[in-house]
Amino acid sequence: MTDDGRNYSNAQEGRHGNWMQTYSGRQFWPVDPRPSEVHLIDIAHGLAHACRFAGHCSRFYSVAEHSVYVSQIVPPELALVGLLHDATEAYVVDIPRPLKPFLTGYAAIEDGVWVAIAQRFGLPEKMPQAVKDADNALLLAEQRDIMAPPPAPWNIPGEAAPIRIIGLDPATAERVFLERFWQLAPMGRLLEA
Repeated sequence: MTDDGRNYSNAQEGRHGNWMQTYSGRQFWPVDPRPSEVHLIDIAHGLAHACRFAGHCSRFYSVAEHSVYVSQIVPPELALVGLLHDATEAYVVDIPRPLKPFLTGYAAIEDGVWVAIAQRFGLPEKMPQAVKDADNALLLAEQRDIMAPPPAPWNIPGEAAPIRIIGLDPATAERVFLERFWQLAPMGRLLEA
């Protein structure tokens, strides 16, 4: 630790940056991610405890619940990508859209984590446009269901998804996320063995 207490080093030879401890007790290097270090239980737990909109919604609403809804409204062949489209946020947190472009280096870090996740689960390394469109449609449904009336238009293209936002507690959101994963990728259990 440095004198000012803001920095630390738990660097390891052969790795770039510092590691973080995940829910399952493993090491994960957010700026040097590897597919073998991505674990579904860490993603599910992290997303279930991350509140969307930096918590500025009318009730707790997790990224895990959001992800399940996206998986339900994309074309069926993209359901697993839809479920995991925000999986990076289990490792690099959910940053509100208006802030992301101003965080120097954040996009590259998030992209690197996505590539590791995509490789781990056999997903495309480039996010399909249909998933991005579904994410926007769900964003509009979230605005309608769990946000205060907007002070100005959000200017999000498309129509609101025909889904009502529930606002599950973290334990339930984690369970629903895992159940949806096993439904979509029953052989995925072998990755966690």
